[in-house]
Amino acid sequence: MNAQDIYGSPNSVALAPEDARAAFIRRTYGHLAGAIAAFIVVEAMLFSIKDIDIMVFSLLGKSSFSWLIVLGAFMLASSVANKWAMSGASKTTQYMGLGLYVVAQAIIMLPLLLMAFRMTGGTAELITEAGIITAGLVVGITFIAFTTKKDFSFLGGFLKIVGFIAMGLIAASFFVESLSLGLWFSAAMVVFAGAAILHQTSNIIHHYRPDQHVAASLGLFASVALLFWYVLQVLMSLAGRD
Repeated sequence: MNAQDIYGSPNSVALAPEDARAAFIRRTYGHLAGAIAAFIVVEAMLFSIKDIDIMVFSLLGKSSFSWLIVLGAFMLASSVANKWAMSGASKTTQYMGLGLYVVAQAIIMLPLLLMAFRMTGGTAELITEAGIITAGLVVGITFIAFTTKKDFSFLGGFLKIVGFIAMGLIAASFFVESLSLGLWFSAAMVVFAGAAILHQTSNIIHHYRPDQHVAASLGLFASVALLFWYVLQVLMSLAGRD
């Protein structure tokens, strides 16, 4: 299912009765909360594995392209998960998509979280700070989207272009040693992730169908996870300068 199936649908949530819109929003954010909780549980399970940090960094250190391979696998899993979540075939398939994405996100986030733990002597200080900042930003962006009631779907094209540029820079950094994606890149990506949340929230208000709460929650979770990733990157960069 492509974007046109959502945006061009005469059955979009914006045209549904008020009680149906409210129910859709409750289900979407309820599933988002569930996805975040599941993500935390999966991360806790991964962290409980003995010597997980040694295993992860040893695996990634075998080749300069190891992380690039991991990113490729994550993108493939994300594509499959999104396809399943957008499927109108069955709720089971949609939930499988959301579950797959949560697990994939937990796995790709693991090395960064382990690095943050190492930087703070085995504490969750930076991770907690990143979580609080991310939550605050999400609340603020959501407030803007719901109070202005403006349709921010026009951001879609911009986000695709910037997203491709960012992926190109990330891929190039593996091949060009002089290309360092440091603090300013992470800060720019925080802004990008914030715009993605605004775009996704606007779609929840205006464009999804009332029965697409699973897909809507996956899209929003992906944007929130991206924001958290780069907020944590910024905090780690600043901490490394102390």
